[in-house]
Order: sequence, then structure tokens, then C-alpha cells
Amino acid sequence: MKKSIKWLLITVGFYVVSGSFFAFATEQPSAEQSVAIFIRDDVYHDYRRFLAGRQPQNITDFSGQFIRRDVVDMIIAQQALYLGGFDKTFNYQIGKINFRNTKLLEQGELLISFDTYWYEDAKLQVDKLHISDAVIRKGEYFAGIFASPKNKKVFNLRNLSDFNQLTSVSTPRWRTDWKTLSQLPLKNLVAEDEWLSQARMVSMQWIDFMLMPLMPQVNNQYVLEDILLTAVPNVLVLLDDSRHFVISKHHPDGNRAFKALQKGLTLLRKQGAIEKAYRQAGLIPDLTEQLIINLPFTRKLVQRSFPK
Repeated sequence: MKKSIKWLLITVGFYVVSGSFFAFATEQPSAEQSVAIFIRDDVYHDYRRFLAGRQPQNITDFSGQFIRRDVVDMIIAQQALYLGGFDKTFNYQIGKINFRNTKLLEQGELLISFDTYWYEDAKLQVDKLHISDAVIRKGEYFAGIFASPKNKKVFNLRNLSDFNQLTSVSTPRWRTDWKTLSQLPLKNLVAEDEWLSQARMVSMQWIDFMLMPLMPQVNNQYVLEDILLTAVPNVLVLLDDSRHFVISKHHPDGNRAFKALQKGLTLLRKQGAIEKAYRQAGLIPDLTEQLIINLPFTRKLVQRSFPK
């Protein structure tokens, strides 16, 4: 029997979740066939521009101008769910959202976070969240040191002792990021929960730098409205943790989606597609000419030979 999908046409829509405004698409499937996904607006816009009309399950090349870690995460999650047999569609509710996602997941109002979680963060919610197999494995994740291009002292960074004159910003709610930065001999580490506020503080040079995923397709520059940040060339920070998708145990589709996700991730891993995607995007970098500046504060890096 063929499945029929009814479409609901909506001209304009706005609503509020935990104090944040969200806009939703003008055409969406019926509630029985679709799942709402809350997502930050800048991530969604880069995702749409990268796809350029293509379907996420058809993407095999992860190089391009608008690729970033969040976008790779979104595509890998959908490919895995598709391969695992999860047939519902997604309608994206876009807005300024950050840690509210975790509460929505815990309450069963959000099925999945398409933005991967550090394992150290995810494991604290294991009673409420399913945790997927790792998509970025421990020892594979390296961040760039991003600062305003005008902040010359950051770009002279070459030794651990150089951090003595620098300030950084993150949030204790990202345990891996916060722990990594806390191990550096910084002049000051400032706590700020909202990511966009962090980026703005660094752009305005109130804070010297922040850690961000590499974006080699755009010369490791992050641009949004009046924000311009650039990574220090050839200097990396190891974030010694793995990243995982999380799915709500309290969402009606949670168990079925998790089984599909795990099945699909297993297939993608066997095909080498997961590592290939993050490598093509530059998120698992070639370490040949890179200085990993925080290795004295982390476990000894075991170099492995990965297929490119």
C-alpha cells in the first residue's frame, strides 16, 4: 500500500519556545509525517546554501564554501536515519537557540539534536537521552584559535607561555571546551553561555580568542553580520573527547529513530563515509605542518594513518 503524505500550507508563522522566537517554513508536511527540529539560524542558512537544492542523503562531497562542522553533523545525521529506515521528514524551526535544545530533548519536545554533543556532556543525561556511536572519535577533533584579525598578539602565538597575556571565552556547560581552556595558562577565562555573544566579544577584542571548528574551505574565517574572526595559521588545540548525536528517550519516535540512527551510522562507518566527510570539510586536519599547542596538557597523541 502506498503511503500518502498530506501537505499543510502556511504563509507566515512565528512562535516562542523558552523566550526565543522561531520562524518556520511556508510549506510543511502534516504532523504525522514530519518532525520539528529546532536549529540556530546561522547554521540553517549555511546548510541550505551548501545543499543548493540537493537532498542531504545524496551528498558525497563535503567540500565547499558553506561547509562547517554543524552542517556536516546535520547531513550525516539525516543520511544515517535514512539508511536506517527512518522515513519521517523534518521541518526546521530556526531561531536563536543554544542550551534550550537540551531541555527540549529532556522533555521529549525535540527528537534529536543535529548538532553533535561532546560525550562528557551527553553522558550526564543518559537517563533521558540515547547516545549514538561516536561520529568524531576521541583524538580526532582539533579546534582553531579564532580572533579578530586586528588582534596581533594572538597571531604571534607560538608557545604555551604566550597564553599568559591572552584572555579567552567559553562556557562551563561545554565541559570539554572549558576543561581544555582551563588547562592553558591564560590571563583570564570568561564564562558566557551564548555562542553568538562569545563571538561578538572576540570580534570586538573585549576577549582575545575563542576556540572554534576549523573552516579551511573559507580560509578559516568566520563572518556573520559585523563579526569577523580568523584562525591563527598552523596552530591547533586538541579537544580530547568524542562527539555524538543524542536522541530523546521521551519523544514518541525516540526509540525507533535511535535504532535507525545507529544502524545507519554503522553502515556509513564501514563505508568510510563519516571520516571522509569530516576530513573533506577540514575538521579532521592533516597534522603534518600543524603545531598542536596543548599536547603537554593532554594525553599523548597517538598518530594514526587515516585514509584520505
